[in-house]
Amino acid sequence: MDDAELRSAVIAELRTIAPEVDGDEIRDDRPLRRQVDLDSLDWLNFLIGLHQRLAVEIPEADYAQLVTVDDLVGYLKARV
Repeated sequence: MDDAELRSAVIAELRTIAPEVDGDEIRDDRPLRRQVDLDSLDWLNFLIGLHQRLAVEIPEADYAQLVTVDDLVGYLKARV
């Protein structure tokens, strides 16, 4: 998968948690949780959803490094 496909997958999964999110308004270099106001449970469900959608293991130890869309895309790209 290329970066655009991974970004689309991230936004699609995000929309399952926060359907009101407009992917075009998300800044890839800004903290995602703050942009869409996700609490910790929503964030956890989002990461679990990415794991299921892309069949990528995301250990809890890695959660802290996944802050922006850019972080998520880079992380997932290395593991898909």
